[in-house]
Amino acid sequence: MTVGQIIGEGMMTHKQFKSNDDRMKQRVLEVMDDCGLAPYFLHRYPHQFSGGQRQRIGIARALSLRPKFVVCDEAVSALDVSIQSQIINLLQNLKEKENLTYLFITHDLAVVKYISDRVAVMYLGVIVELAKTEDLFKCPMHPYTEALLAAIPTADENESRELVILEGDIPSPVNAPKGCKFHTRCKYATEICSHVEPPLEEITPNHFVACHHRLETACEAEYLSQQTQQTV
Repeated sequence: MTVGQIIGEGMMTHKQFKSNDDRMKQRVLEVMDDCGLAPYFLHRYPHQFSGGQRQRIGIARALSLRPKFVVCDEAVSALDVSIQSQIINLLQNLKEKENLTYLFITHDLAVVKYISDRVAVMYLGVIVELAKTEDLFKCPMHPYTEALLAAIPTADENESRELVILEGDIPSPVNAPKGCKFHTRCKYATEICSHVEPPLEEITPNHFVACHHRLETACEAEYLSQQTQQTV
């Protein structure tokens, strides 16, 4: 299939246009332009493009139906860092232009910090922490989040950061541990963690965590101090 056929396939499947409809070609060219693809790419094939260009084609295909919600599953993980930044900037621009909402699934926390408004951290299919991006990176409350953030590479030789090492192997999600799914690798785990699954609770406004022994943070202390002052 050519690039034009790939991008237009969704519109044909949903019977928005017929294959010979000039309006479909116009829509394909429009979304190609939005995604930084030249019009003469229309009749070319995917193998003729670089990885970054192919990703743009995939984005154009997703946007051709004018969605409001887009799932981006590891959208930049296979790309070089320089190309990653181009695709992330493209997604940001499209979000503003089309008023899009993204569900961005990735293991790259540097990308998460740049593109996300809110972050949900998952372990073995369970959300263990949910917060605004700024709050989560500033004041992580779950031990797993703490370990993930400590593993982010840094080029600042003066930055002091404690390395958090998770012992043991990741359990099988098919036969997950009872209680807290993370307790087999958590240095803070106690007996309750092995048989009682912690609920996802709101600790500070819009910051939720599922942990019997959540980390004490400056954000929580500040919030509690403000609450105390308001009641006095």
